[in-house]
Amino acid sequence: MRAADAGKWAAAAAAVLAWRSFRQGRWQPQGRVALVTGGTRGLGLVLTRQLLAQGVRVAICGRDPESLERAYRQLSRSAPGRVFAATCDVGDAAQVQALVRQVVARFGRLDIVVNNAGLIQMGPVEEMTLEDFDAGMRVHFWGPLHTTQAALPHLKAARGGRILNISSIGGKLPVPHLLPYSASKFALTGLSEGLRVELARHRIAVTTVCPGLMRTGSPRQAAFKGRHRAEYAWFKITGSLPGSSMNVERAARRILLALRRGEPELVLSLPAKAAALFHGVFPGTTIRLMSAANRLLPRPGGIGTRNAAGWQSQSRLSESWVTSLTDRAAVHNNEA
Repeated sequence: MRAADAGKWAAAAAAVLAWRSFRQGRWQPQGRVALVTGGTRGLGLVLTRQLLAQGVRVAICGRDPESLERAYRQLSRSAPGRVFAATCDVGDAAQVQALVRQVVARFGRLDIVVNNAGLIQMGPVEEMTLEDFDAGMRVHFWGPLHTTQAALPHLKAARGGRILNISSIGGKLPVPHLLPYSASKFALTGLSEGLRVELARHRIAVTTVCPGLMRTGSPRQAAFKGRHRAEYAWFKITGSLPGSSMNVERAARRILLALRRGEPELVLSLPAKAAALFHGVFPGTTIRLMSAANRLLPRPGGIGTRNAAGWQSQSRLSESWVTSLTDRAAVHNNEA
């Protein structure tokens, strides 16, 4: 390579690094106000803790008053006066509008929206009802849409607002026995990417986050159908192994870095990144592999279309030492 060419490449690399540094340092979270839906437990609670540590005032919401109160007490001890909590069903547009008004009345502004509220329903498609699909769409699609619409005037006024939509790797490729969840997360991914395109002119950055398995402790609160004990066991074990799942604190740190940078998309973890890339290049092969995996999962039967929570579906297999990381996370993240 000639010296002149080497110089050009070096200059180009320096320009890219300078731009990345500029972009990362341009938008800072300190002093801003965030609304985290589903901030009472799991990933939402961990994100809230880290936002507070970065100097953000945070409003959280959830549907369960007891879980909300526990989270509020815990967060207020470390950040008195900087936390607001309210019950809200994000699937109800009127409740979301009222929530956003409360947040702005309390803190005077709204800069960041984290659409994190989630619902996991697991079982074979034969046991899923239309109500299950409706519930998934209500939480994962309509909820983020209601919140975005209510917050949009305030995000525009912030001149640099941020929207963080927590989708899933299940919103990029089909995951067996999670069809209502996966279908509604696909809808959220499409909504999020479309919002990114249309809101850029208002200087609002929309980041779509597609995590793989994380050790949040959430299996205890998920809904299981059919042979619910077997469904719970395989889901909890898979989500507990370090090789197949990600530490939730580390995931939250990376998510908030993507928020600060205004990244368009973030896929977590390494297995999820590999799966998303493979599906993008070889979609037919992915479908065949998922179909093969589906044959190994529990058949229909058991409690049929009825729901059982994870804590109602325990067995000797699901409560073994293999799942100890998930059990510890459940206690730490208000899932127990």
